[in-house]
Amino acid sequence: MNYMRTSEKLEKLREIMKKENIDYYVIPSSDFHQSEYVSEHFKSRAYITGFTGSAGTALIGKEKGILWTDGRYFIQAEKQLKDSGIELYKMRIPGWPTLTEWLMDNMKSGETLGFDGRLFSIKEYKEFKNIKNKKDINIVMDKDLIQEIWSNKPQLPKEKVFLHDIKYCGKSAKEKIQEVRAEMKKMGGSSYIISSLDDIAWLYNIRGNDVKDTPVALAYAIINEKKATLYIDKDKLSNEDEIELNKQGIEVEEYNKIFDDTKQVEDSVIVDSNKVSGYIFTLINSNVKIIEEENITTKLKAIKNGVEIENLRNCQIKDGVAMVRLLKWLKENVGKENITELTVADKLLELRSKGDLFVEESFGTIAGYKDHAAMMHYSATKESAYELKPEGILLVDSGGQYFDGTTDITRSFILGKLTDEEKKDFTLVLKSHINLMKAKFLKGTTGSNLDILARTILWDEGIDYKCGTGHGVGFFLSVHEGPQSIRPVPNTVILEPGMILTNEPGVYKEGKHGIRTENVMLVVKDIETEEGGEFYKFEVMSYCPIDLEGIDKTLLTDAERKWLNNYHKETYKKLSPHLNEEEKNFLKNATREI
Repeated sequence: MNYMRTSEKLEKLREIMKKENIDYYVIPSSDFHQSEYVSEHFKSRAYITGFTGSAGTALIGKEKGILWTDGRYFIQAEKQLKDSGIELYKMRIPGWPTLTEWLMDNMKSGETLGFDGRLFSIKEYKEFKNIKNKKDINIVMDKDLIQEIWSNKPQLPKEKVFLHDIKYCGKSAKEKIQEVRAEMKKMGGSSYIISSLDDIAWLYNIRGNDVKDTPVALAYAIINEKKATLYIDKDKLSNEDEIELNKQGIEVEEYNKIFDDTKQVEDSVIVDSNKVSGYIFTLINSNVKIIEEENITTKLKAIKNGVEIENLRNCQIKDGVAMVRLLKWLKENVGKENITELTVADKLLELRSKGDLFVEESFGTIAGYKDHAAMMHYSATKESAYELKPEGILLVDSGGQYFDGTTDITRSFILGKLTDEEKKDFTLVLKSHINLMKAKFLKGTTGSNLDILARTILWDEGIDYKCGTGHGVGFFLSVHEGPQSIRPVPNTVILEPGMILTNEPGVYKEGKHGIRTENVMLVVKDIETEEGGEFYKFEVMSYCPIDLEGIDKTLLTDAERKWLNNYHKETYKKLSPHLNEEEKNFLKNATREI
């Protein structure tokens, strides 16, 4: 089929909807495992709308089309949806209804809502069922209508799986399964269905290449008192790897057998209602007790063990070295040769790939120059990429996947002359970053309790960023990992030693600039007192200079200046042994005291 405009795709979709008697059809961004990042096979929402951001849900009616996405993508979505016939609705912004609110308000009795039940979580499926019951509408949940339009849709990935060595991950699959069974017993579950790919990869110590930049494989798992089963395309496993999995107490079955085996589950079953699909939920026998709780594995893998933490420290040094070399290259060559946003991404990948145990990026590098950086998840193309000049700010958000860890770091590089506004905003972001980094907090604190520490400095200036301040990071897994996070939305996840989080406040001014400073940090124990109890703090793990040319020193307090000088002293100490003399001299200047 020749290339079709969005309007043509919508016309064809509506023809099929009419034939199937479907009034509204919902297309999410997820795969069968409710993943944040998905393989090309599952990018139906991007295909039908033209909006390429990683998060969003489309609703197509007979006449109206709507796309919901979050604050990271508002600017991008407005541009990509222009003249498409699809309207942008802004998530988590007062005055904008959610998908379910809109359906509740607008669907009429007797109308039909259609979707592919494999792509929606139990929680989402229940929300649709609630609308069905209250509005007397019909639900059709077994239709993949996009398949009928997308003639050259990519096939399901067939990449090989490999085992993650215990010298990196610190615990055998057998040990992890025992820990899971102990938790199952406490919860009263005789079986446990796992659908999320990073949880399965962590539990069974397997890694794959089915999702770009996230080393996971399409798989399901069921654990009970006697069996631990991995459901996967067996062609992805070597005989040797399958034998090793068997030694760890893991049986291997074909990917789609999960559906038949779900029907055979007895007594009680634990499911994560945010991760297991609505379709699988409907297969569970009605006399089985369903225990809906967050994945046991999610909490276990969030607290890194000692081996993982030491590996991560080494991993972050390699990553910092690549970032310093990028900074040096930029400072020495911008204005002297043709360098674009795409060139920067390519150069950083080249530098990272020289690091020991490097596998791939942890996400596509975001290199945004000037006003492009105001789009938080901007992705440069040949058509859109700016050429860098010796002026203004370049934001580079990037990360690497290594056998010994996952990295995520953002720096805003000063390429030349700045306006007073740019310099002030750069300094405000730094102050926000430092304020969170210096936090000392009581045992029992959650990320939502700490979010204000990063925002308050910007709020004093009437500025806010429409995203979280920090997220968890996996270990050679997803760059975004729960359950811990630092964001204003209330949550009950207590921050515990061994948890990894990012610290990434920012300023984003449409048409002007975007500035972000991001490090990865580790929760560690600080002190214990008779008067207050146990206190924790953050240990910084990312090391790369924060560009001194962007700082208005008059806006820094003595404590902030001291923090920055100490951070830069430690950066030089850790990275300089891995650099040549010229690079050391460059780093010495970049980390000088102020």
